[in-house]
Amino acid sequence: MNELLFEGLSAMLIGMGTVLSFLCLMICAMHIMSAAVKRLNIIFPEAVPQGANIKKVSCSDDSEVAAAIVAAMFKK
Repeated sequence: MNELLFEGLSAMLIGMGTVLSFLCLMICAMHIMSAAVKRLNIIFPEAVPQGANIKKVSCSDDSEVAAAIVAAMFKK
């Protein structure tokens, strides 16, 4: 019985160690890729679209919205 328990614990430790090492390796790879993308973004910046500087006008008066809601409620 003790031998079977020892084999189970060793298999669990090997499996958990494998998963932990893979996750650590993946985190390191993600940090390296993030640094590489940051450097490439400095070298090759994205083009800004021409319409990006246009500011959208928002209506602070909600009476038009309220009228549209009331009209939609009574429309059959």
